[in-house]
Amino acid sequence: MTVDPPSTRGVLYPARLPTFHREPVAGDFAVFVRWFWIPEWDIEPGRASRQHVVGFPACNLVVEGGTVAISGPTTRASYRDLSGTGWAVGALLRPAAVPELVGDATALRDDYRRVDHPELAAVVRAAMESGAAPGQRRVAAISAFTAWLRERLGEPTDEGVLANRMVELVEADPALLTVPDLAARLHVSTRTLQRLAATHVGLPPAALIRRRRLQEAAEQLRADPSLDLTALAHELGYADHAHLTNDFRATLGFTPSTYRRTQSAG
Repeated sequence: MTVDPPSTRGVLYPARLPTFHREPVAGDFAVFVRWFWIPEWDIEPGRASRQHVVGFPACNLVVEGGTVAISGPTTRASYRDLSGTGWAVGALLRPAAVPELVGDATALRDDYRRVDHPELAAVVRAAMESGAAPGQRRVAAISAFTAWLRERLGEPTDEGVLANRMVELVEADPALLTVPDLAARLHVSTRTLQRLAATHVGLPPAALIRRRRLQEAAEQLRADPSLDLTALAHELGYADHAHLTNDFRATLGFTPSTYRRTQSAG
């Protein structure tokens, strides 16, 4: 299993985050859920906090207040404006959990769809609004969420485990730059790989590789805005600076030069 990336991976402007916790899942249940994420916010009246994200190529099951929703895999950066007081508890699903909980993941691309699970909303809300200490609230919410999921998920299928491995390899090995490279590492055909990605992620395998490279590029530019963009492009496997810029613009809506300037300006 891969080592999880820093908690800000995928967040374009971490300094704007509200109180945010990411709790990795250990043990046998980690085959279905990668981590639980819990933001809590209290924004002063009349103001809002915009959160920009280039998400992991995955589906999320999210409880917020009295509602439950499934967030599908994204093909571009997204944002949300937070206001008032609130919280959310989300489970970043591993591919093995997707067919059972989500169904057709490709139909959920770039979508956030409410689902009818009032019993899940009730137990998570009770934990988060219990009045206990913050750490105790989060532990109780994750425990209730996990128990609900266990009732609906049996044993992972062999194909689900292989799909998990596919995503782990993409994130862990920067030398994997093409779909044939990835298929060879998994000892499957490119056609099988494409079907696996569609069924268990909802995105083509090339998009998984591209997303890893964009997240890494953004993270490196945050850490060091003075980085040479041509050198960064080559490090991440792009042919040149122009290809990195094109990917940035197509997915994030701005160029790496623009993003670097925002980091330098603080």
